[in-house]
Amino acid sequence: MQPFATADLIDIAPDTPSCQTPFLSFGRRQRFCGRIRTVRCLQDNGLVKQILNTPSEGEVLVVDGGGSRYSALVGDLIATAAQKNGWAGVVVHGVIRDSAAINDMDFGIKALGTNPKKSAKDGAGACDVTVYFGEIAFVPGHYLYSDEDGILVSPKPIEAA
Repeated sequence: MQPFATADLIDIAPDTPSCQTPFLSFGRRQRFCGRIRTVRCLQDNGLVKQILNTPSEGEVLVVDGGGSRYSALVGDLIATAAQKNGWAGVVVHGVIRDSAAINDMDFGIKALGTNPKKSAKDGAGACDVTVYFGEIAFVPGHYLYSDEDGILVSPKPIEAA
């Protein structure tokens, strides 16, 4: 991954949408970027687990959990699988659990917060569909850039100057 800062990238491409959701960062990898894959689910992480247990070439999984704080959609076991399978990071419009273990990992997750409660595992939801939150669209195949300042989404890679 080339070094980047979202502030510099948006200066280069000022029309790039930025996510307005105030996410918290988890894991030691504060900056991550890659092509977007998506899951839409509510209080059920079956599809999240399934996708993150498959090999990746550095994609970012964007999980639209509807902003629910009822139960966690990612925990340390799923995050470990994602890291081992080559995922760049995960953005969860919902909550995670096992944050202390995740914070020791060389992996990046953005989420709304934490809740120790497990989610259902039925696999309800949809994969690789456009999801919307934070006033932007997360389109599968587009590029996501995440760092300490926020999240940008672009249909094509943004080249740093």
